Amino acid sequence: MEKDFDKWNERKKALNDRERILFNPREIWWCSFGVNIGSEQDGSGDNFERPVIIIKKLSPNTFFVAPLSTKEKLEKFQSPIKHSLIFGFALLDQIRVIDSKRLLRKIGMTDEIEFNKMKKKLAALLL
Repeated sequence: MEKDFDKWNERKKALNDRERILFNPREIWWCSFGVNIGSEQDGSGDNFERPVIIIKKLSPNTFFVAPLSTKEKLEKFQSPIKHSLIFGFALLDQIRVIDSKRLLRKIGMTDEIEFNKMKKKLAALLL
């Protein structure tokens, strides 16, 4: 499947003009994730979106995020995430820093116990 970098570039220009959005760790959002390179996770649809979980706030405008997937593949790189509207797996090998202008719609918040399990798994993966 060929990636539409030109269409994503136009969408990215529009995102850059948006107001910043308030966010907190543990929240799950639809995010304009974009078209990325190689095996990096892409968004889909007109907004190039996918659900993400906010891991850690770095500044008033940026944060660490993990994209979510409904497909279970490599257990050591994934952590289950549940919310009444979504069930998926946080892709810990795909974490990245993004700006709040990419956030589209808040889905909700994950359970604190589940979130802490994900953070422990992520810490073990990074060490």
